[in-house]
Order: sequence, then C-alpha cells, then structure tokens
Amino acid sequence: MSTPTPELKPAAAPDLEIKDAQIIFRTAWEELIQDYGKENLRFPKELILLGGAPGAGKGTQTRFISELRGLTCDPIVVSSLLNSPRAKKIKDAGGMVGDREVVAILFRELLKPEYRDGAILDGFPRTTVQVECLKLLTHEMNELWRSHHTTAQATQFRKPTIHVVILFVEESVSIKRQIQRGKDIIRHNEEVRETGVGTIQEVRATDLEEETARNRYKVFKEQTWSALTSLKEKFFYHFINAQGGIKEVEENIRQEMQYQSSLELDPTTYDLMRKIPLAQEIVIHARQELVHRLDVYAMDHQDLFKRVITFAEEKLLPVVKRHAITGTSFINTENPLLDNPVAMAMLIDIFSERGYRAIVDLHRIEIPERYDTETGEIHCRTKKVYRIQIRFAGSEIRRG
Repeated sequence: MSTPTPELKPAAAPDLEIKDAQIIFRTAWEELIQDYGKENLRFPKELILLGGAPGAGKGTQTRFISELRGLTCDPIVVSSLLNSPRAKKIKDAGGMVGDREVVAILFRELLKPEYRDGAILDGFPRTTVQVECLKLLTHEMNELWRSHHTTAQATQFRKPTIHVVILFVEESVSIKRQIQRGKDIIRHNEEVRETGVGTIQEVRATDLEEETARNRYKVFKEQTWSALTSLKEKFFYHFINAQGGIKEVEENIRQEMQYQSSLELDPTTYDLMRKIPLAQEIVIHARQELVHRLDVYAMDHQDLFKRVITFAEEKLLPVVKRHAITGTSFINTENPLLDNPVAMAMLIDIFSERGYRAIVDLHRIEIPERYDTETGEIHCRTKKVYRIQIRFAGSEIRRG
C-alpha cells in the first residue's frame, strides 16, 4: 500500500499548483513501485541541485563541485534527459514534455546504480510544481530510510542529504558571458570545419543577440528564480557569488559547502562519533593551552623542565642546525630522560612554542644478551630508542 501524500503548502505556492504537484508526484511514485518494487527504490544518498543565472558557469563548476563532494558519476543534466528515448517517444506522439514527464523521467534516472552515493542535478527544479514534487520525493526518501534503519538493508536506504547550490551573476555579467560564449563556440566550430579535428558544438540562439540574452536572463529571474529561492525553507541552501574568475568562484563554493558531519551523517553514526572533537575545535585554543602548559611546567616541574631544555639545547639543536637548508631532521636517542612521559610532553611543547613541528616515536628493539645452552633459549633485553623528528621552514638556496 502506498504512503499517503503529505500536505506541503508553503505560502509561496498557490493551492492549485500544490494540488497539481501532488497528483503528478503520486502518479510517478506509484509507477515506480509498480515497475521496480518499493524494496528497490534506492535513491542517491546526496543530491546537489545546481541552478543559476545564464552565464553563471554551471557547466564550468560542475566538475569542481563533483570533486569537492567526492562524486565520480556524471551530472544529470535535465535538458539532456528530455532528449532521452522516453522523452522522444512522447514528443513523436505529439505530446509535450512538461512537469509530469520531467518528474517521471528524472525519478527513474535517479534509481540508476551509478548515482547511489550522490548526484548533481543540473536544471531541476525549474517550476513551482517541480519544487513541490521534490519536497514530496524527499519525504518518501526519508520514509524509506526510517523503515529500513534497523534492518539488514539499512546501508541500502540511507538518510538523504539535499543541497541547493545557486550560482548568481548580475544581468550585465550574464549578458556579456552569454555573448562571449556564442563567439567562442562559433570560433571553435570554424576551426573544426577547417582542420577536421574536434566536434561541432551547438550554438544557442540566445548566445548570438544581446536582446535574446537579456530576455533569457529575464525569464530566469521571473520564473526559475522564485522556484529556486523557495527551496531554502527546507534544504541546505548555498548562494554563490559567481561574478569573479573561475578560481575565485571555486573558493566561494569551497567555503560555502564545507563538510558538516552533524548535518550529513546518519544520526546513529554521528552519535557514535560525536565525542571525538573536530580538528578545528582543537586548533582554536591550541596556542593559549600551549602557553598555559609551559607556564605550569616552569612553576610545578621546574627541575625537570630545565633538564629537558638543556637536553634540547645541547643534544638536539646542533643536529637541527645542520639541517637548516632542508628543514627536516631525524634524531635517535636512548636518553632515559624521555622515559618520563611528562618530559616527552615538555620536549614537544618546547619545540612547538619555538615554531618547530616535533614528533617523538618510541621503538623497542630486542637485543640478544645470553644464550642458554641447556634449553637453547635466547635471552634478550629491550632497548628503547626514541626517534625524534623535527620539521621547520627550511632556507631557500639562492643561486646567482
């Protein structure tokens, strides 16, 4: 039995469109259950909905976002899906590929195994009806996760994470980039025809005339923009300033989409791991805590602190200085001073305060001492060797 459709009525969506969306979604969902079986409706763990103004650089940034999120599959470009055999069949029969067909085709595409870990959706949703269908799909994906969470199939039905990534540029930038893209493609196609090398690319009509480019931007702002911005009520929403150069936009995306384990991990997984602090949490007060520890050493363990400083100054520093060019030195020592864990901690903190990166590793080596002629047993003693690694910014070699 299918799950009842939840009532989702954000103020921005007219009741008629919500009702249409519920009918469209329910039809598509029941077709999926009939064709695949509910136990096989395994959707992506992560969906990144990539939208943006014309000329904002969606095609350019798709690969970067994929690498940032660890996705190896190709993006799902909705406009390309509309050229699929299923869509062509509809058009050949005289039909129109509208919201109903887009939703049905897309849902089936999302079930492909290559998108199991995550997928980028380029060009969805674009209408209010598609937004509502997306919300209903997310509800059903969460229901699948809840119903399988404590079963043997839990790893097949993971809690979905939805990101909305909007690349935005102003109208003047959009028009300039659209026209430039048209010129670049025309130039590319001319070179292909002359040399016979490469592939002819399609030139968009909107990339040829300033007026048509302006109109395309206007359509985006009046139709698609409202649909995209309404998603911030329910999903992780990332508004990206895409007006700068490629590297600048990449950095904007990186900062905006920083990984957040509490939002993206399964709640059970996060609860098991939460006691391990994040690296940035440790780093925040690291300097103040280092200063505090050194002051405690000097006041509460003064004699031991002086011995460790003397050891560092007389035994380690001469070796470190000989490696001033490379900035890396490795020192082995059997000094029993380091048998004291407090002394070892002091040594690391002393070098850290002075701008070095010090690592101390203990190796135990078995040294044969005596052979028992009666039993044939070899008696060994344990030799402790402390391997100290000290790194720092080396000197640049200048050659005239």
